[in-house]
Formats: sequence, C-alpha cells, structure tokens
Amino acid sequence: MPPDMPASRPAALFQSSAGPASPSAELRRLARLQRLRRGLQLSFFALFLAAPSLNLLRFDLTETQLWVLGFRWSLGIDAFLRGEATATQAALAIIGRGILPAVALAVGFLAVAYRWGRLYCGWLCPHFSLVETLNDLLHRACGKFSLWDAHPTPRGSRQPQRRWWPLFGLSCALFGFLWAITLLTYLLPPAQVWGNLLAGTLTPNQARFIGIASLVFTAEFLFARHLFCRFGCAVGLFQSLAWMANPKGLVVAFDRGRARDCRSCSTPQSPAGAACDQACPMRLKPRNIKRLMFACVQCGQCITECDSSNAARAHTPNLEWKVGLDAVRETLKQRQRDV
Repeated sequence: MPPDMPASRPAALFQSSAGPASPSAELRRLARLQRLRRGLQLSFFALFLAAPSLNLLRFDLTETQLWVLGFRWSLGIDAFLRGEATATQAALAIIGRGILPAVALAVGFLAVAYRWGRLYCGWLCPHFSLVETLNDLLHRACGKFSLWDAHPTPRGSRQPQRRWWPLFGLSCALFGFLWAITLLTYLLPPAQVWGNLLAGTLTPNQARFIGIASLVFTAEFLFARHLFCRFGCAVGLFQSLAWMANPKGLVVAFDRGRARDCRSCSTPQSPAGAACDQACPMRLKPRNIKRLMFACVQCGQCITECDSSNAARAHTPNLEWKVGLDAVRETLKQRQRDV
C-alpha cells in the first residue's frame, strides 16, 4: 500500500494511528483493542449458545430441515419430487440454493483469512475464548497455562493457590457438558432436548450422546485444548493455509535489529522476561518467522505485552502488526536471513 493512501478500516484496526504516538497512547490503544476482542468473543459465545433456539442455524434431524436466520432453507426440489418440475430445473435449484451459497460462504471466509490470518479464531471462536479462560484458572491453581508445561510461568504477583483446582476442574466439566448439550440442539429441537433434560426423560440416544460428548469435551478442555486449536481444528487449519499463501497477510513483525532489548524485557504481568512468549495463549514464540507462527490467531496479546515493556522504558515496541507491503518487506527480510 503506498504511503499516501489511507489504510482500509480492518487494516487500520491493527496498525498504529498515522504519525508518532507516545508509548502510553499506543498502550491505551492496544488495551482498548483487547477489550474489544474480549467483548466480541463474549458476544459470539452467547450467539453460539442461542443460535439453535433462535433457529439462526441448525439442522433438524427430526424434520430433515435446515434452518438459517429463522427461515426454513431447502434446495427447492420439492416440486421435482412431486413431478411438477423437470430434472434441469431441480439441478439449477440445487446449484443456486445449495452449492453457490456454500461456495460463496467458504470463499468469503478464506478471503478474510488470506488477508488477516486466523482472525476468526482469535476474535470470535467460542472454543478459543474458553482456552483463554481455562488457561487463567489453571494458572491460578498451579502457575502453569497448560498441564504439559515443564515449569510454572510467573504472572505478576500471582501465587498459585490450590483452592483454584476445584474451580478449574468444575469449569472444564461444566463447559464440556454445555458444549455437548449445545451441539445436540443443533441437530434436534432445542425445546425437546432441554425439556427432556430438565424433566429427566432423555431418550437413550440423547443420553448416550450427551454423556459421551461431555466426557470427550471435558478431557479436551483439561488436557488438549491448545493442541486441538493448533493441530486438530479444520477451521483453523484452512485459515492458516490461506494466510501462509499470502505474503501480504497480516503478520506480527519483529525488529531484529533491537533483539538485544528483549533480554531485559519484563512487565508487571511477566516479570521473568520474554513477556511476549509468556503472553501467547497458543504457546507460540511470537518473535519467530511467519512459517513457524502457522497457528497464530492474531489475538495481539504478545504485542500488548511488548508495548507495555517498552513503554516503561520510553521505547518503541519490538513487535507490531504489519499488513500489505509492510508485511511483504518483513517476509523478504526473513528470507534474506534464511539464505
């Protein structure tokens, strides 16, 4: 993007405002951005839970009926089944009402990922919002963000307290159960599922689905929530593949000329140094090159921590978002270092 052209609104969201800004002003901007991100996550989580009851999106197995935005959605082949339409008309209906909308939705979703990476994961995904919430509860219990971490990670003045263990375990079980119930309501009438549950009259199949799914999701939240986001989520994988194919896509750029400053990097939240590493909820190393940041969800927490550390020293941050031609320059610098 030429320097005399204004950034697009989505790009401007991730970049500093034009002109020099004080470290404290930039830190306030990033803090507002994080509050916006968490607000979007909370709103989308509520939408995820309420969508089946509002018929915003669900497939009713009892009626073999897809509901979209409160309306019944069909392929328009009922007339053909009744002998009132030709095979050609039925084929056109399937293409126009089924294939084309699905392709348009997929292309639009991947176009966003092509430009801005796993934006859905970091800013909307209900599962990732749980990852961050459960990370915080586990850290309060044992000082780690994952049960597989080799050592505790200091976080401000927080000291691990065993009283948080029951809340962490209960939260994993509760969200696992809620996840199972919600997914079932995407397939069966929500009023029927919740009514049977509250009345204790679940059918054997409903009870089996809820029981097995609750155990699976609870185990995933306990032991593998980061691994699922990085390696097991098809939605995240396709976003990452689209993003990696675009050298102009949004990246977290690192000023390697000032790498020495990172040795003394610390914040009140990350007093042990390497603040950006400790802030990443995906357990990545944000100063790595793009191909090693395949699972980055563009949450910006590493940038916020970097800015916090440098603001205390009146320095510009070592990490910042780059998009467009600035991202291409970052990619070229990475390639030069690899040669």
